[in-house]
Amino acid sequence: MSDGAPDDPEATALGSALAAEARRVGQRRALVLTGGGDWACRQAGAVLVGAGIETPLWVGNEAPAGTEVVTPEGATDYLGGEWPAVVYDLRAGVDADAMGAVAGTVAAGGLLLLLGPPLADWPTFPDPQRQRITVDPWPPEAVGGRFLRRLADLIAADSATPVWSEGEASPRLPDLPAPPPAAEPPDPDCRTADQAAAVAALEKVATGQRRRPVVLIADRGRGKSAALGIAAARRLDAGAQRVVLTAPRRAAVAAAFERAEVARSGAVREGGSLVWPDRSRLDFRPPDELAESGEQADLVLVDEAAALPVPLLQRLLARYPRLAFATTLHGYEGTGRGFEVRFARALDEGSRGWRRLTLAEPVRWATGDPVEALTFRLLALDAEPPAEAELPPDAAAAAEVAPEDRDALAADETALTEAFGLLVQAHYRTRPRDLRNLLDAPSIGVVTARSGGHVVGVALWAREGGFDAGTAAAITAGRRRPHGHLIPESLAAHLGLGEAPERVGARVLRLAVHPALRRAGLGQRLVEGVAEAAGAAGCDYLGASFAGEPELLAFWRACDLEPVRVSLYPGAISGAHALLMLRPLNDAGSALTIEARAVLADDLPVALGDALRDLDPDLAAAVLAGLPVAVPKDGDARTITAVAAGERLPEARPAPLWRWSAALLAAPPPALEPDGVRVLMARVLQQRPWTEVATAAGLSGRREAVAALRRALRRALAVGL
Repeated sequence: MSDGAPDDPEATALGSALAAEARRVGQRRALVLTGGGDWACRQAGAVLVGAGIETPLWVGNEAPAGTEVVTPEGATDYLGGEWPAVVYDLRAGVDADAMGAVAGTVAAGGLLLLLGPPLADWPTFPDPQRQRITVDPWPPEAVGGRFLRRLADLIAADSATPVWSEGEASPRLPDLPAPPPAAEPPDPDCRTADQAAAVAALEKVATGQRRRPVVLIADRGRGKSAALGIAAARRLDAGAQRVVLTAPRRAAVAAAFERAEVARSGAVREGGSLVWPDRSRLDFRPPDELAESGEQADLVLVDEAAALPVPLLQRLLARYPRLAFATTLHGYEGTGRGFEVRFARALDEGSRGWRRLTLAEPVRWATGDPVEALTFRLLALDAEPPAEAELPPDAAAAAEVAPEDRDALAADETALTEAFGLLVQAHYRTRPRDLRNLLDAPSIGVVTARSGGHVVGVALWAREGGFDAGTAAAITAGRRRPHGHLIPESLAAHLGLGEAPERVGARVLRLAVHPALRRAGLGQRLVEGVAEAAGAAGCDYLGASFAGEPELLAFWRACDLEPVRVSLYPGAISGAHALLMLRPLNDAGSALTIEARAVLADDLPVALGDALRDLDPDLAAAVLAGLPVAVPKDGDARTITAVAAGERLPEARPAPLWRWSAALLAAPPPALEPDGVRVLMARVLQQRPWTEVATAAGLSGRREAVAALRRALRRALAVGL
């Protein structure tokens, strides 16, 4: 590890002592080396020599010969692996996702070494990751140093993590309490009682009443994936022919496959499957394909479920009667806390009762592991909103909404973790990297709601646009796609609004309200706070882009935003069409919004019969409402009257029915029933087959759907449309 140079005896002695202590108690140990880059690398190599570790994972640009090297950008690919030591050279870039990912790969008895400049220099050192955080027109130097200052302060205050600075003597080892002795698990195939309980719960899903799923929640290293593998093997042993594992990435279920192979011998690998001599099999299937295929399975196990969008999970829940979900509590592709909040209602509605099980006892290292504790603190992985019991009785009404000073927020660890905890719960893909963006990205602003001394709501917004005419023209022509300017690019490239990139916009990135205070108007107040801050900063409009749902559209409309675009294709992650909505903040923003709405009014009715045929009819009708669409011609009413009375088939005169339906749905009367709206939208505007129309409207078949269409027309005629 030393490339021929003599090893520092202090470093080798320190490595030997750290590793011996870690192995004795079955935990990991961390060490921070600060100073010049060459010194830190040499000392790290010597520490590893002293620890007897020859095959570490080295995150950085350079490493000793024979060492596995990965850049920060590639480090998350190592999730699920295991290493005797990880060295992270912060000079290669402080990627919070990478740091969290590789820290979790250190095995029991192993070491995590962090290399960097002196702690006092962390906020200002030229971190290569700044290039990924900034957007045009800000240079990398505009990225703040709050996140790095916070890391340095937390490390300096952590009594369990020794820091060795260049020019100083090696640090003394901390005196850490020994972990409690581990109890003997009741299941010989399992490592802990928690894991045994998880396996038993999974077996109950496979053998008990249908549609009673279980949800496993665990931090990394708790044996969650192994429990899935054990349960799968036992189900196949009991006579099942096919168990399916699914996850966002195949690598996420590697441990489950390995454990199943051990628990039930005799399997052979066939592609991505394990197949036994009796032809029973354990398969991996991508979640989107599994949801759409309708294939048979005796049991479906969904790992890392928090990284999947709720609509996709709902489709799996509806299709497979024996189903279990597992997810990481504090993850890097989605978090268990937010998953529970978002998915609980879907589980309540789509099952006969579900069970939540938490795996708290670690499997891969002993309880009280200092590396895990350090990682959680540095990356706010255990960030939580304030407990409901800590909030005043009138917390929502008494909340004060105001722009946040990010220097003050970074210095207030309680407020910061409360705010980040809210974001984690509200958004399924909140990651450690988002914490750094919140604190340091130059384009981002923060608005919070505080009540009773706690953060109970938070909104993040980004400044976009403001390009010169030449750049705007290049964006409109598709020659430029500047990172971090979603709304200007979409308005220009998709709607052809060439001046849109010249306007300055404020896009709401994230919006989160304490779960106990939702539906009390606090979300709208936060949006209003963003509008005020953006207006004061010279922005022309406020915008939002999100996976379209009728309920979300209604919320943003209540905040005075109106839709201007529907994406032509569903998002790969959300499975839903994206909506883009605007609210003008001045005359320039008003002109842009009016122009964008006119384009939508022109295109939407036609697109509904083409690219947007699969758009949810309720959402389509909500987007169409209020748009200036086609005006019925003289004489159309006679045709509509005949169709409504059953004297003429709806298909007999499609043009008058189309014009009339578009006008009706753009300004629907209160008397129009929901099934009538869905039938008019799905059949007339989206031109779907009657069988699909009936399904979309919740009706039994064509006869009921035609009756609903005629009834809707009669009611509209009665109010004088």
